[in-house]
Amino acid sequence: MNQTFNVQGMTCGHCEKAVTRAIKQLDPQAEVKIDRSSDKVEVQSQQPREALARAIAEEGYAVAA
Repeated sequence: MNQTFNVQGMTCGHCEKAVTRAIKQLDPQAEVKIDRSSDKVEVQSQQPREALARAIAEEGYAVAA
């Protein structure tokens, strides 16, 4: 299932790695694509949207609906 999140606060490559790592800890098979310039995180995963959003938020990034 492909899901797109609007994630605010990502300013560098380290931020991208932190978000990717948080998602991969939840679902090691997830495919993550990040477009920092538009604050978009695209995730291909079978995990529920709420769980993915929570994993990103726990890294300290704001996830908009």
